[in-house]
Amino acid sequence: MKGLTGKTAIVTGGGGGLGGAICARLAEEGVKVGVFDVDLESAEKVASEIGPLAKAYKADISDQAAVIAAVSACEADQGPTDILVNNAGWDMVGNFLETDKALWERIVGINLWGPLHMTHAVASGMADRGSGKIINISSDAARVGSSGEGVYSACKGGMVAFSKTLARELARKKVNVNVVCPGPSDTAILNDFIGEGEMGKKIYEGLKRAIPFKRLGQPEDFGGIVAFLASEEADYVTGQVISVSGGLTMAG
Repeated sequence: MKGLTGKTAIVTGGGGGLGGAICARLAEEGVKVGVFDVDLESAEKVASEIGPLAKAYKADISDQAAVIAAVSACEADQGPTDILVNNAGWDMVGNFLETDKALWERIVGINLWGPLHMTHAVASGMADRGSGKIINISSDAARVGSSGEGVYSACKGGMVAFSKTLARELARKKVNVNVVCPGPSDTAILNDFIGEGEMGKKIYEGLKRAIPFKRLGQPEDFGGIVAFLASEEADYVTGQVISVSGGLTMAG
C-alpha cells in the first residue's frame, strides 16, 4: 500500500484476534503500532509477536482519563498518531427485555463511549496537522440488526452515524473517516453468541450456509481493508461504510 511506511497507528482491542491481525497487517506495511487493550498481557503478546514496530499499552477505553493517559504515553514513544483504528468491542448476548441497565452501560461504555474517547483524544492532533486516517470497526449488526444484540447494534449503528458526521467535519482538515463492518466472524464475541454444545454447532453451521462464500470470517480477512483505508490509496475515500461479510450482506 502506498504511503504507509513510517506512519504511526493506534489500534484498540489490539490484544484480541481481529485487533491483533490488524496490528500485524499494518506492521507488515512498515507502520509503527500502538497495541491498546484493557488486557495488557494480551497486548504485550501481540506486540512481541510483531516485533520492534509494535508496543503494548493498557487502556480501558470506557474511561476517558485512562484513554488520554494511554494516548499521551503512546505518542511520546512513537510520535503523533497518523492512523486510528477503533476496533475494541464487547457484548453479552441476551434479548433486550431480559437485560438490565448495568449491562447496557457496560456495552455502551466500550462500544460507543470508547471510540468517542479515543477519537476525541487523537483527532484533534490530526486536524491540527492537516492529515490522518480514522477507521472505525462497526458491525453488520449496525446495518441489519442482530437478534440478542440490541444495545450492541445500537452502539454500532451510532458509530456509523458518528463516522459520517465526523467525515464531513474533518474533510477540510484532510482527515479521512471510514467504517468497516464485519459480518459473522470467528471471534470471541461470536463464540459467546452461539454458545457451546449441539445448539451452538447448529447455529455455527447455519451461519456458514447463509454466507455465499460458505465460511465465517477470519481475523486475517480484515487487515487488508484497514490497511487500504489507512493508506494513500484511499486519500479520496471518506464517510464510507464497507461490509466484509463474505457476501452475507450486500447493502447499497
